[in-house]
This record gives sequence, C-alpha cells and structure tokens, in this order.
Amino acid sequence: MKLPPLWSPTEKSVENSRLARLMAEVNAADDLDLRTYADIHSYSVRETEAFWAKAWDFMGLIGERGDGPIFVQGDKFEASRFFEGARLNFAENLLRKNDDTPALIFRGEDKVARTLSWAELHAAVSSAQQAMRAAGIGEGDRVAALIPNMPEAIIALLAAASLGAIWSSASPDFGVQGVLDRFGQIEPKLFIACDGYYYAGKTLYTGDKVAEIVAKIPSIEQAWIVPYLGRAGDVVATCPKARAWDEVLTAHPATDVEFTRLSFSHPLYILYSSGTTGTPKCIVHSGGGALMQQMKEHQLHCDLRDGDKLFYFTTCGWMMWNWLVAGLATGATLVLYDGSPFHPDGNVLFDLADEVGIDIFGTSAKYIDSLKKAGLRPRDTHKLSSVRMITSTGSPLAPESFDYVYDAIKPDVHLASISGGTDICGCFVLGNPLSPVYRGEIQGAGLGMAVDVFDDEGRHLDHGKGELVCLKPFPSIPVYFWNDADGTKYHNAYFDRFPGLWHHGDFAEWTENGGIVIHGRSDATLNPGGVRIGTAEIYRQVEQLEEIKEAIVIGQDWDNDVRVVLFVVLKAGAVLDEGLKQTIKAKIRHGASPRHVPAVIVQVPDIPRTKSGKITEIAVRDIVHGRAVKNTEALANPDALDHYRDIGDLQK
Repeated sequence: MKLPPLWSPTEKSVENSRLARLMAEVNAADDLDLRTYADIHSYSVRETEAFWAKAWDFMGLIGERGDGPIFVQGDKFEASRFFEGARLNFAENLLRKNDDTPALIFRGEDKVARTLSWAELHAAVSSAQQAMRAAGIGEGDRVAALIPNMPEAIIALLAAASLGAIWSSASPDFGVQGVLDRFGQIEPKLFIACDGYYYAGKTLYTGDKVAEIVAKIPSIEQAWIVPYLGRAGDVVATCPKARAWDEVLTAHPATDVEFTRLSFSHPLYILYSSGTTGTPKCIVHSGGGALMQQMKEHQLHCDLRDGDKLFYFTTCGWMMWNWLVAGLATGATLVLYDGSPFHPDGNVLFDLADEVGIDIFGTSAKYIDSLKKAGLRPRDTHKLSSVRMITSTGSPLAPESFDYVYDAIKPDVHLASISGGTDICGCFVLGNPLSPVYRGEIQGAGLGMAVDVFDDEGRHLDHGKGELVCLKPFPSIPVYFWNDADGTKYHNAYFDRFPGLWHHGDFAEWTENGGIVIHGRSDATLNPGGVRIGTAEIYRQVEQLEEIKEAIVIGQDWDNDVRVVLFVVLKAGAVLDEGLKQTIKAKIRHGASPRHVPAVIVQVPDIPRTKSGKITEIAVRDIVHGRAVKNTEALANPDALDHYRDIGDLQK
C-alpha cells in the first residue's frame, strides 16, 4: 500500500516558485509543455546546453557568457567543459548587494553576537583584498585558513576569490598533523587562523598549534591572526610570520572592491576527501562550476529569495560551508553559528531561528537524531514561524527522523534530505518545491544531474539497491586533483568502476514515488553470504530502540565469508545483557531482514567520527582486521578507535 506524502506544496507555493517561473520561460521559448518536476528534470539532462544556458540567464550570473560553446563533451567524462568562452568572478557574484541590510548574522555560542551589513562586508573585503595584493597574492596562489564559521572566514574567501587566488579551509579543532596533511600538500602563500574558539562553553586557545603549523609549512609567507578570543597578540608574539588581522586590515582603508574576471573553470576551492583511508585527496573546484551548481540548488531546489535568511550548521572544514556561502549570490542573509549545537542545551539553534527569522534551516541527520533521542520538541517551545524548509545531509536521514521532524519540529515544513558531497561541491539528489515529500525518501535527482542506479554489471536498476552513478557531465565536476599531473588519481576515484560515467560510491535505490533512498557508502556496504546490505538499513532499526544512543556496523571477514558486527553505545543506565541483544536482533530481523541481523553485538563507549561528524565504518573495519588506519588525523576523536582493538568476542 502506497503511503501518503508527509508534505505537499500548495498550488500557490508551486505557482510562486522560482522553478515554476523557469519552466514557464522554457515552455514559452521552446514551445514545450513542461508541467512537473519530472518534466523539467528530463529536459535538463536531455538538453544539456539549452538548460545550462537558460540557468545562467535565469539565475542572473554576473559576467560575460561569451561566444564559446556552452558544453564541450570531452573524450573522457572528466575532460568535458562548460562555458568555454565565459569570464566571471565568484566574489563579484556574491557581492552583488551593497547596502545597509544585513549580509551576515553571527553567533559564537553565547560569547559573541555580530551583524554585518552588505556595505560593511564590502568594506572589509576591500581592505582584505588590498592587504592580500600587498602581500603578493594573485591568480593561482593558495590562501589557507584554519578558522571557525565566522564573518572573517567569508571576508577572507571573497578577498582571495576577487584576485583569482585559490581558497582552502579547515576548522580549528583539526590537529596539527591533520592540517599539515591538507595544507602541506597545496603550499599556501598566506595562512589565516584564529587565536582560538569556543565549544560547549569552553574557551580553547589555538596559538601554539598555529605557530607549529606555520613553522612546518615553508611556503607560508604571512599568517594573519583573527582575534576571536581577543588573544591575537599572544599568537603574534610566538610566531614570527604572524600579524594581527585587525592591524593588517586597518592599514588599507576601504575603497571599491576590484574583481578579476576569470575563465569559468579557473580554480576557486581546494576541498579534501575525508582522509580516513590515506592522505586526503585535494579536490580542486572551479569558480564557475561551484557558483552555478550552488545557485541552482539554492534558487531552483530551495526556492531561496533575495533577503531570505539562510542557515546551515557547519564548520569551515565541511563543504556545506562552501554551499552556505554561495547563498550571498542570491542576495540572502547568511546566518552563521559556531560552537556546539547543544550548548547550553539542544534549543540553541531553534532559539536562533526564532530570534533572527531563519527561512531555510540546514543541519545534519545526526543532529536531528540527537534531538529525537533527547526528547526535545521544538514545536512546543518555539514559534519557528519563519522556517519554511529544513535540509538535512551528512548521512542518510532515517524514516523515523522524517516522522520526528513533522511531529516534533514543524508539521508544515518542507523537509529535504540532500546528498552529494565534497567531490562535486553540491548535490546529486535533493529536494524541490514542486514535488511531495515521502517518508524516508530524497525527493529526486538534481536538475542537470543525470543520476541513475546501476547493478554491479553496469545495468540500470528500476528496483533494488545498487551503485549511484551520473551518466552525463555537469558544471561542478572537479577541475583536477592537486599534485595529480597525469590525472590518474582523479580518474581512479570516480571513473574506473564504470568507464565513461561518474561512480559516486553511494549505495542507492529508486522508489515507486520517483524518489531515491541512500543506503550508505558502498565501500562500507556489508556482504554476508554474497548479499549486499547497506549500513543505513541497520542503523534505521537500531536507533529506534530507547536503550541505544548510537551505533556503528561493519562486516568482519570470518570463516570464508563476512559476518555482520554491530557496535552500540548505550544510554546511561542501559545494560547490554542477553535480553537487550535479542531485542536488537528481533528489531533488525523484523524491520530489515534476517540477513541484516548481526552475528556479534559489542558495547563500546564511543564511535569514531570525521571532523564533519560522519561515522567511519572503514576505520573501524581496519582496526578489527588488524590493519593500520592510515590517517587518524582525519578523525575528530581518534582515541575512540582504541575501543575496537583486540575485542575477545570478535575472536570467536
């Protein structure tokens, strides 16, 4: 029996959406009759050149589109190019407003509250741009930042991008080696860092770490220290190359920001793979590609408008920060929060939503599950009248979390689970304003994204679980990997499995509603008895149990097969006795299948996570099999791995 949707757009909201307006323009220009999201999506992947050309004009990209071809199909997927003759500047597109309305609203836990107008943002970018130019920063130079999600991060990014420099950032909780593994590869000329940060009510000074990093990366010529804690002087005193941010900027009074227009494919960002299976890969994204992909997702999928308040709970080490920043290109006000989302309690982000009037509230699936586990009901304690959309990513959003959002947060909100990642600086699958939301499902593929699900032999799957692929190029494919002269690392990362198309590494399944379900990373997929099982299917069942705080599951090589091993973190007072083990197994057997039932269940005190909060099944699997984890610096809590070594129950 087909379940009814949890949310459906109203006729008025559909008619007033940006996407409906785009469809009307396409219909009028090309004598078509596009009516549904499926119609416009089909058009967008069938008519590649026409769609992206229309998107450029409709979204109002600033720059010269030029006379070159809109799309050039390369001899390889990764050799394809978009807007060959175009010239634009990423920062110019984001700084399109210059008035006294708010551009950035910032909260640093309960310690710092600031608002910058568009005019103040322009002035700060101008001073930073002049200072960078004086420091010798130009096209292709790298500017790296170890910084919280605060206004100075955006100011520095825009200044660097205005000059054609390449930006790369990480959050200040990274350890020294984790920073060296990333920034050491790209050899930045300028390093920007904070003097510390606040988390869960604690004040954490980072001066010693910053000094060590600067000393160990010879390419750094200057380090600018942002005074988040008011201790920039202490850092400068211990680091010969360091200067205080305020001193640097005040030496250059604001004028008009100057923008260097560059090719569409000119590098803008260097992002990093998680690094849990080796040194992080340095993924280079273009200014044109990132801008077009993210503006499309904001305007056509989230229906973002000029003046809306856009929020995403993220750090500068996660690509959702890059996604958030691009909201400026639509004229939105960005709401920035740095710190713990549970300090002083789990209401803090909803307090912020009510205080400033957030329209689009972005977060992670883990955060929503944590709210549910904590028994919080924001619907009963907050108005949330401005919030019209909640987006979730980072890991699959369980069906029960969909229920929780509509029951405990807001019953009439557009809930959009989204998935894509660092690799494309955007989304393969996400929400849209024209279609209903069904329990446990992502609404569908992104516009211009020829997404499909393949079996192991490379055949399309109408039903059943398989590999997420993309059949056609799109603007935000990486330009290249850093230090990968012949492109081998890049090619092997996405194109080796299914030649001629993008293999993303997600285990996915189409639904009868035309939506899609992500079952987890396919490299973490379990394979007991030769049957592939997505880890998300097990988490969905286990996390419904009151006694379980969180869990992680792996496949252990055992007796010429693979057995499922489940590790659980229990809530206070719960005991993993035989009764609870049987309850867990029964829940999984009934809710998933007998093949999903773990052969072994083990209690652990903690679960290892990446800096962006994703659990790391592969690292745990390596530890259990006695293999070294190649890059523990990629983990937020590497000590947690010690709990998985030499477990007696896994030897029998």
